[in-house]
Amino acid sequence: MLGICRGRRKFLAASLTVLFVPAITWIYLFTGSFEDGKPVSLSPLESQPHSPRYMASSQRERESLEVRMREVEEENRVLRKQLSLAQSRSPSHHRGNHSKTYSMEEGTGDSESLRAGIVAGNSSECGQQPAVEKCETIHVAIVCAGYNASRDVVTLVKSVLFHRRNPLHFHLIADAIAKQILATLFQTWMVPAVRIDFYDADELKSEVSWIPNKHYSGIYGLMKLVLTKTLPSNLERVIVLDTDITFATDIAELWAVFHKFKGQQVLGLVENQSDWYLGNLWKNHRPWPALGRGYNTGVILLLLDKLRKMKWEQMWRLTAERELMSMLSTSLADQLPCFWNVQLSDHTRSEQCYRDVSDLKVIHWNSPKKLRVKNKHVEFFRNLYLTFLEYDGNLLRRELFGCPSEADVNSENLQKQLSELDEDDLCYEFRRERFTVHRTHLYFLHYEYEPASDNTDVTLVAQLSMDRLQMLEAICKHWEGPISLALYLSDAEAQQFLRYAQGSEVLMSRHNVGYHIVYKEGQFYPVNLLRNVAMKHISTPYMFLSDIDFLPMYGLYEYLRKSVIQLDLANTKKALIVPAFETLRYRLSFPKSKAELLSMLDMGTLFTFRYHVWTKGHAPTNFAKWRTATTPYRVEWEADFEPYVVVRKDCPEYDRRFVGFGWNKVAHIMELDAQEYEFTVLPNAYMIHMPHAPSFDITKFRSNKQYRICLKTLKEEFQQDMSRHYGFAALKYLTAESNS
Repeated sequence: MLGICRGRRKFLAASLTVLFVPAITWIYLFTGSFEDGKPVSLSPLESQPHSPRYMASSQRERESLEVRMREVEEENRVLRKQLSLAQSRSPSHHRGNHSKTYSMEEGTGDSESLRAGIVAGNSSECGQQPAVEKCETIHVAIVCAGYNASRDVVTLVKSVLFHRRNPLHFHLIADAIAKQILATLFQTWMVPAVRIDFYDADELKSEVSWIPNKHYSGIYGLMKLVLTKTLPSNLERVIVLDTDITFATDIAELWAVFHKFKGQQVLGLVENQSDWYLGNLWKNHRPWPALGRGYNTGVILLLLDKLRKMKWEQMWRLTAERELMSMLSTSLADQLPCFWNVQLSDHTRSEQCYRDVSDLKVIHWNSPKKLRVKNKHVEFFRNLYLTFLEYDGNLLRRELFGCPSEADVNSENLQKQLSELDEDDLCYEFRRERFTVHRTHLYFLHYEYEPASDNTDVTLVAQLSMDRLQMLEAICKHWEGPISLALYLSDAEAQQFLRYAQGSEVLMSRHNVGYHIVYKEGQFYPVNLLRNVAMKHISTPYMFLSDIDFLPMYGLYEYLRKSVIQLDLANTKKALIVPAFETLRYRLSFPKSKAELLSMLDMGTLFTFRYHVWTKGHAPTNFAKWRTATTPYRVEWEADFEPYVVVRKDCPEYDRRFVGFGWNKVAHIMELDAQEYEFTVLPNAYMIHMPHAPSFDITKFRSNKQYRICLKTLKEEFQQDMSRHYGFAALKYLTAESNS
C-alpha cells in the first residue's frame, strides 16, 4: 500500500500520483498540495466542468492550483526517471514490487504479520499493525451496474462474509437494475450485522460522463472519482472494491491498515504489476502515461474526511480537463498489484506477490477474459473462486456474538412467527416452511422487455427445479412472448444453470425471459412461494399461470392477446382456462391445430390431463363441449378444480402453506372463485403435459402417511380461513369437500 511505512514518505512528500480509477491513468492525486500544513484554497465547482459557475471561479485560486500542478508534474517526471533506474537495478529474482519506494506490497511475510494487516514483505519495518476493535464496523463501497455485475457482487460478498469477524456496512453505488436485484437479495439473505445502503449510479453519470472513455468497465468505473461527494459526509473512511474481487482473508486486516495512515496520507493503493503502462508490449504499443507501471484501483483505501478537506472534487476535475486537451479520451488502465490485490491478467507478474497459499489476501480477476485468463496458477485461483461462487450462502448467516446489531424488522417478525408454532406438532415442519425466508436473486440473467403498445401483453409464469431444465428450450420455441420463471436451486446448481443457459443458443437469443433464483432451504419444495416470486416480477398486465412440464400450443401467445381484448379482461374478473392434455410419449409430433389434437385424442396418443389418476382436477373444463366449441364458454367451480388460467396481474397470490405435492393449485382456484372470478374456457387453446419421472415430493406424498395427514390438516385450516375471510359465501367449499 502507498504511504504507510516510513521508507515511503519521501515519495508522499513530493506527491502521491496514482491511477485512481479503471480507465484513467492520467489523473494524479497528490497529498503534497498542502503548503505549510494548510491545503491550497480551491473554490467549489459545479458538477459540469464548463458550467457558468465553474468558469466564474476565482482566477487567482485557479492559477495557484495550476502552478502547483506544474510543480507536481515536474516532480512526477523526476520520479518516473528514478523509478526507471530503480527497476533496471532490481535483480530479476526479487519477489514483490520492484520498488520499495512506491509500495509496501513486497513479498509475503509471515502469517501472523499478515493477520495483523502488515503487507511489507519479510521485514517488520512498519511495526505491529494496530488491531481492529471487535465490534468496529467496516465500511465497503462497491460500484455495481447491470445483471452480470450483480452476480459478481454476490461472490465477492460471500468471500468477505466467510472470513469476516466484524460488522459490515456495504455502500452500493448501483443502477436501477442492480439495486432491484441486490436489495431483494440482501433483504431475503438476512445476514446478521450487515447493513446495506444504496446510492443511485444513474444520478452520478453526469458527474463523469463528460470524460471520453473506452474502457471495458464503461462509465461506471469512473464513479469512484466522486465517492467523496456521494457517500455520507460523516463517513470518514471506506474500502473501495471492484466487483471481480475474491477475498482470501479477513477484510479487517485490510481495514487495520487505516490505523497506520499519518499526516497527509489520504489513500492506499498497490502498484500495478503489469508491464502494460511501460509500453512496447507489441509494435506501436503506446499506452496512457503513468508513473512507472501505474497503480491498481481494484482495492482502494480512502480517508474521505481528509480528501474532502483537500478539495479532492476540484482537484480531479481540473486535472482531467487539462489532460483531456491532449489525450482526447481514456483507455485501458488497470491493474496488477500484490497479495492485497493479486491481479490475474495475461500480462501479469502476480506470481511475484506470493510464495505460498497462506500469502494470498485478495484475488482480482481484472481481465475481460475473467476465468479464462492465462496465468501460471490459474487453476488454483479458479478453484478458490469457484468455492465461493458455489458456496451455500445460507451458511453465512452467522451471528457476531457480543456485537450489538441494528434491529431488523424482517428477522424480528420471522422469529415472532416461529415462536408461536408448536415444535411438538407433527406438522411443525410444514407450518414452518410457510414462514421461511428464502434467499432470492432476481433476474439472474440479462432481461429486456418492451411493453406492447396495445396493453394486451401476456407473460407465461412457471416454476422449476434442476431436473426440469431440459424443458426451457422447448417452451421458448413454443412461446415467443415474455416468460417469468422461478428456479429452486442450490448455489452450486445456480452456476450449473448459468453454464447451461450460456451454452444454449435458444436461451441466449431470448432476452424477454426473467430467471429468478430462489435458493434451497428446508426439506420441502416451496412450490407456491416460487409461483408468487415469478408472478410478482412480471412486466405485463396479464399472465398465463402454467407449469414447466407443459408445452403451450404454437401461436398460443398471440391467441391469448386477442382473447384478452375479445373477453374484456381489463374490466372484468375473468380467469381464462387453457384446456390441458397429456401424452405418455417422450417423443411427440406436437399437434399444430385443434383438429390434429382431436385426432390424436381419438387415436389414444393424447389424453385429457390426469384423467387416469385425478379426473376431478380438470373435469369441470368439460372436454366434451370443448371438442365442438367455437366460442368461449363459462364453467362453474367444482371441488378440486385446478385448471391453468390467464388472469390479470393483480390476482391473489398462491397460499404458501401448501408445499411439495398436493392442493397448491386447488387452493388458488378456490380463492379466485371466492373473489367472484368467472371461469371461461377458450375454445381454440390447448397445452400438453410432457412425461417425466415422478418428483421427489409426490413420492413422499404416496409413501409417507404423516405427509398425507398433514396435508389434510392444512386443507381444513385453509377452508376455515376462507370461511372467516369470505363469510357465508365460502360455506360451499366446506360442503363441496365433504361431498367429494
